[in-house]
Amino acid sequence: MIIKQLSVFLENKSGRLHEVSAILGRAGINMSAFSVADTSEFGILRLIVSDHEKALKVLREQNFSVSLTDVVCLNCPNQPGALARALQILSENEVSIEYLYAYSVSESANVVLKPDNLSKCITVLTQHSMELVRASDLYRI
Repeated sequence: MIIKQLSVFLENKSGRLHEVSAILGRAGINMSAFSVADTSEFGILRLIVSDHEKALKVLREQNFSVSLTDVVCLNCPNQPGALARALQILSENEVSIEYLYAYSVSESANVVLKPDNLSKCITVLTQHSMELVRASDLYRI
């Protein structure tokens, strides 16, 4: 249930996102989900890819600063209040979320979560019958 996420440090200049996506594309690596957090100076591209080890290698070979982070992906209905319910459960169980990003596919939404306590997050969501996405399923989407 733990998913490996790449975090890529990017200078905030034109073409850097294209470079990353082109490098991964040439290496045959699919990007399943991603998010960019930026400041005026730099950005952090967080992404879930089909082969995190290969992506780490090819990006580092091109002098990108890249790290791996463990995250969890929650699947919930794509309807009002579904995410709020999951976040309430986590909050009531004292699991803080450092960041999240999400995307929907028709009737469901996948939410990538970076909790302060990964194992507790997984336990709490599982105990409340929340559906967690396996890494292999996420990469096929």
